[in-house]
Amino acid sequence: MDSSAHATPVATALRLCLHALLIGLLALVVVRAVTEGVPHGTAVVVLAAVMAALYGAGAPAPFVQPYTRAAAGWLAALGALWLALLAVSPDALWVAFPLYFLQLHLLPVRWGLPAVVVTAAAAITSFVLHGQGVTPGTFIGPLLGAAVAVATVLGYDALFRESERRRELIEELVATRAELAAAGRTAGTLAERERLAREIHDTLAQGLSSIHLLLRAAERTLPEDAPAVVHVRRAREAAQENLAEARRFVRALSPPDLEHGSLAAALSRLASRTSTPDLSVRCAVSGTPVELPTPYEVALLRTAQSALANTVRHSGARRAGITLSFMETSVSLDVVDDGRGFDPSAPRGDRGAGGHEPGGGGTDGPGTGGTEPSGGFGLPAMRARARSLGGTLSVESAPGQGTAVAVTLPLPAAVDQEDAA
Repeated sequence: MDSSAHATPVATALRLCLHALLIGLLALVVVRAVTEGVPHGTAVVVLAAVMAALYGAGAPAPFVQPYTRAAAGWLAALGALWLALLAVSPDALWVAFPLYFLQLHLLPVRWGLPAVVVTAAAAITSFVLHGQGVTPGTFIGPLLGAAVAVATVLGYDALFRESERRRELIEELVATRAELAAAGRTAGTLAERERLAREIHDTLAQGLSSIHLLLRAAERTLPEDAPAVVHVRRAREAAQENLAEARRFVRALSPPDLEHGSLAAALSRLASRTSTPDLSVRCAVSGTPVELPTPYEVALLRTAQSALANTVRHSGARRAGITLSFMETSVSLDVVDDGRGFDPSAPRGDRGAGGHEPGGGGTDGPGTGGTEPSGGFGLPAMRARARSLGGTLSVESAPGQGTAVAVTLPLPAAVDQEDAA
């Protein structure tokens, strides 16, 4: 009769008290039948013993669970034995009280309450049939016991449900806190990786590339038989080797989506992950792809992630598209959706749920993999990233007409082909 896997000490104590009460009352019926020599004493003892045995067998049984057929059948058998005992002994009336609790506990409310009423009526009827004096207590006693049982069980059930809701809420909060902590650690790690990659590329790699170019120019201006040619060549080769090593560091520290393929492949995977039954995202590439420096790839990927996250969270769009375009002097990325749109010229707080920058921009939504390291890019952050690479970001939108976010970056001029990786 253990109805909950999360049985509390209080619930266990209440069940033990119920068991003790029913067995104790049956024992009292037997003692009075034996000591007072009441009629049908043998029948009283036998019926009480059978009822106690049936109760002892069913109470701990795993199949006797609330709201099941097995529990209803077991309870019906107990009720039948009690009615038989009640017919031969007026003392059996007091067994009605623990039966109230069993009926309310094991039966649904729509059946438990009528069962309690029938049990109370049977107790009152037996009192009258056994020739006892009819007094107000004849009716008040069983009815008051039934009312106390109903109030106790229903009140306990309400408290138990509230406790379960609180327990589930606490478990959810603990799980959410763990997820947030893990996400924070991941975000910090990715942010530091990206920062280091950018620093290495912008300082060491660029400096070694310049040294390599200068040494190559110096080697070409020196005569072939000049003593310095050998030293210049060795210095250029050392700079080239260290430049290659710096590039390997940059690739190792770049975002995970860029570790296993090109920017176009990373954008295609992003589109696939973001697509849902309610949102179709397509990716396209135009022009002749060229290798881009890591900061360019990171900026374009992050912009696509942020724009798509806002589309998922705020636009209510059915379709979205990512287009990566390679031109002679620039590369551009367009993210377009058919969502509810917003007014880009309105103050940020007035853009509403359809805006692509509510409260400063969204974070990675479902399907982006949660790779955004810094907790999300609003439109100002996107513009700042594009501006840091000499590019621009534009937003076209209107209420009910979707949104288009476009970032354009100039291709680096006079960059050595090896450094373009």
